[in-house]
Amino acid sequence: MKINIPNWVIIAGGIGQIFTALIYPYIRHKVFDWYNDVKQLKPLNQEITKTYGRYIQGLNFSFGLIAILIPSDLKNGTNLALALTGLIGAYWIGKVATQFAYYPMYQIPQKTIFKIGSYGMNFLFGFFAVIYTLLFINNLI
Repeated sequence: MKINIPNWVIIAGGIGQIFTALIYPYIRHKVFDWYNDVKQLKPLNQEITKTYGRYIQGLNFSFGLIAILIPSDLKNGTNLALALTGLIGAYWIGKVATQFAYYPMYQIPQKTIFKIGSYGMNFLFGFFAVIYTLLFINNLI
């Protein structure tokens, strides 16, 4: 049985993904003091770390743009829709699994804004994982 996922839900997910891409530098700087930690690495490792950070940011932005611009194409049942929703779904499921498996052992600053932000970001990551997994399953059947 197919689940009809309205385009507005996909677009809302796309906006959320672009938001995560845009907020990412702020979180790295203000919440995790990431830049000071990266400075302690060897120069090549600094560049590798920054590059992977940009990859994450770029993927989040790109996935969001795809969802906003072509939501109907993500659910049309083509092989490309199946592949793309499978890729994006796996990406977000991996992010959620990593978030809960590894990140709880670390402390974020105890400011209220960061606590609320943590819950909000976790909600968004879960939302993205659900949307794309459902799209993948719908494209599969």
